[in-house]
Amino acid sequence: MTPFGIQMVQLPAGLLVMGQKDGQVDEQPMHEVNVKSFLIDKFEVTQREYERLMGANPSRWKSPNNPAEQVRWSDAARYCNARSEEEGLQPCFDLVTWKCDFPANGYRLPTEAEWEYACRAGTTTARFFGTKLEKLKLFAWHKDNSAGRPRPVGKKLPNPWGLHDMYGNVWEWCYDLYDVDYYQMSPANNPQGAETGATRVARGGSWDSAADQCRSAIRYHEDPGYVDICFGYDVYGFRVVRNADNNADN
Repeated sequence: MTPFGIQMVQLPAGLLVMGQKDGQVDEQPMHEVNVKSFLIDKFEVTQREYERLMGANPSRWKSPNNPAEQVRWSDAARYCNARSEEEGLQPCFDLVTWKCDFPANGYRLPTEAEWEYACRAGTTTARFFGTKLEKLKLFAWHKDNSAGRPRPVGKKLPNPWGLHDMYGNVWEWCYDLYDVDYYQMSPANNPQGAETGATRVARGGSWDSAADQCRSAIRYHEDPGYVDICFGYDVYGFRVVRNADNNADN
């Protein structure tokens, strides 16, 4: 629990087999990566939390317990810095270059390796609950059950590590610049994404996603400054992480 009441879950360090053999081309090849221990928000950042800290709520579907959406990647990074500063922690993001200071003790967006590690929660199937796709409705708001809008966080069952809405509700921004071929060159320890790129990675699917998009390995990407609601910007949100080795008090 953070000083302002946001629930986080500390995940152990471990090995992740990243990607999906029969997935899209950018999900291959499957490869092993080591991930450090870290803390991650139990829920997607809500509109209440976002507005309290940032003084505005950009979301289209306004409701305090809904995930904040219509959030640019850069605004998600600004939120991370503001949350760090509020708690007297070292901000991670340079707001000019958008580079992340990974050793800093403040909040940041997860790398996509961290996101997938958190989502899989030690599982290796396409979805953390197994192979029966009909069970997706128990864990995710998606196109078939959302009635065309995002829903309050935490209303579906969590994954095995206690994290809610890892599939569906809103696509979650990750730190990484996107490269379709990144998995062919990914380092084995704590990968942080491509060095260059025009778009940022988003993970997990949304309330408007088909069931096939709601799985652990799927990689989406978008212009980090994308703002056009007519084309679905209200499907993007986020949750944040913090290094566990700086959090003995949590």
